[in-house]
Amino acid sequence: MTTGTTGTTGTTGTTGTTGLPMHVPAPGLPARVRIHEVGPRDGLQNEKTVVPTSVKAEFVRRLAGAGLSTVEATSFVHPKWVPQLADAEELFPLLKDVPARLPVLVPNERGLDRALALGAREVAVFASATESFAKANLNRTVDEALAMFEPVVTRAIEQGLTIRGYLSMCFGDPWEGAVPVEQVVRVTKALADMGCDELSLGDTIGVATPGHVHKLLTALNSAGVPTSRLAVHFHDTYGQALSNTLAALQHGVTTVDASAGGLGGCPYAKSATGNLATEDLVWMLDGLGIETGVDLAALTATSVWMAEQLGRPSPSRTVRALAANSHKES
Repeated sequence: MTTGTTGTTGTTGTTGTTGLPMHVPAPGLPARVRIHEVGPRDGLQNEKTVVPTSVKAEFVRRLAGAGLSTVEATSFVHPKWVPQLADAEELFPLLKDVPARLPVLVPNERGLDRALALGAREVAVFASATESFAKANLNRTVDEALAMFEPVVTRAIEQGLTIRGYLSMCFGDPWEGAVPVEQVVRVTKALADMGCDELSLGDTIGVATPGHVHKLLTALNSAGVPTSRLAVHFHDTYGQALSNTLAALQHGVTTVDASAGGLGGCPYAKSATGNLATEDLVWMLDGLGIETGVDLAALTATSVWMAEQLGRPSPSRTVRALAANSHKES
């Protein structure tokens, strides 16, 4: 149960109605899920208006204060490619006392050098399951990108860092359409063999469905990649993110990526809409009696605050519902 719950009946003081969501566990699900919060990096990277560094730092602090144990802080990508994250060197030192894991994205060895210089202990590389997206995002073929990541991962291992491998376009590609499962397995296996501790399977354009999720996870297990090393990263373009997450949980996945307030997209795939909203995820997990350690009221308040900074309402249905209830009470 999330922080602020009473017994097994649901959250108190969040919705204004005691006992909601009602906790009704379902069989075959994990007891606890770790939410990998991507709002400050993946959520903000596509914002056209540059968010001040001080606001980003406060965003990370509030997310950690709401109980999120992992908050992806920023990316050490070249400012030319993602101007929103050009302040990584300024931002990261401001977060030294934040009580959470603070992974950062490193696209190449130069990015790793910058991250190491600031004391980062967790890094991520970003690969693609398709040639079209690899070309658009990395200006390389899939195999050329993997070759670029190999020395990054090797050096990170030597430095004792925790390494995450992101894999985009696992379920569909805006240029190529359907992506063969075996193609995704090949690239995921390459990242696993390279030494990535965790592998995040991305539905970048939000086209996955639960059966597809089950098929890919089963295929990865058959190829020797255990479920314990897998995370899922769903976008909600077609309203399937929570359904797909539940399918992954039923398979045994215990790490789910989400973005506070549903922020995010992808600057290289225009059909990629918002990430799964962290609040929507927490509401579902709370209702299932699955531990997250997240205080939904504090998280919602954080997303309302961030929406104000961005000058537009949050797309998260849970944020909107809880904020509306809060206004009624006041």
